Amino acid sequence: MTSSRRILVVEDERDLAEITVYNLKKAGYSASAVHDGSVALATILAEVPDLIILDLMLPGVPGAEVARQVRTNPKTNRIPILMLTARGEEIDQVAGLAAGADDYVTKPFSMKVVLARVGALLRRTLPPEQVSTLRVGPIAVDLDSHRCTVDDAEVPLTLTEYKLLVALLGAPKRVLSRNDLINRVMGPGVIVTARTVDVHIAAIRKKLGLAGPMVRTIRGVGYQLNTEIPPADEAHNELALNSEPMDD
Repeated sequence: MTSSRRILVVEDERDLAEITVYNLKKAGYSASAVHDGSVALATILAEVPDLIILDLMLPGVPGAEVARQVRTNPKTNRIPILMLTARGEEIDQVAGLAAGADDYVTKPFSMKVVLARVGALLRRTLPPEQVSTLRVGPIAVDLDSHRCTVDDAEVPLTLTEYKLLVALLGAPKRVLSRNDLINRVMGPGVIVTARTVDVHIAAIRKKLGLAGPMVRTIRGVGYQLNTEIPPADEAHNELALNSEPMDD
């Protein structure tokens, strides 16, 4: 049921915020809106929502900074963030995702698309006991058996490679820094340094075969999992880009 899922819309265009909240409520969510970045941060801390729809251009505190503060606070760092913005250039998309957004929709947008993205993001936050498989495009991981497949063909991974891939599959489209990935894979008997992450990512790409280029390097930031295999020319460029360790 969606009625228990609380969504905060952070949008300074009041008419757009109002119609977004209206459609969310119509879809069965509990939704409210604020129109300022600083108010948004206070509201999020006072009553942690299940998802945030966040405009990039805000008065008070910019949307990218709101996302960064949400991601650095242990109380809020797992809240899905859907970024809404009129700025559709790739550099702005990367900036939004790098700040911590899970997905990105540019204005003007279809409300049906927003609702579909909201539903997809909320499904990723189901309690672990309700999730047995992570799947993005042709890549799937069975969390019970620790079995990874690409188009149903098994892919042998080391424990560290498996944990890194699970981290990427759990946050498709989000740009994860190497430190983010280290924090997610640390466990008993696992030692991962920043540079060895690059080596493990290269190994994962090789083992994923044709799906390998789905794991993108965002120079100077980290890594991102695309939701589909890129065209052949883009895939070739991606593999060439990642033939050397990522710069700091």
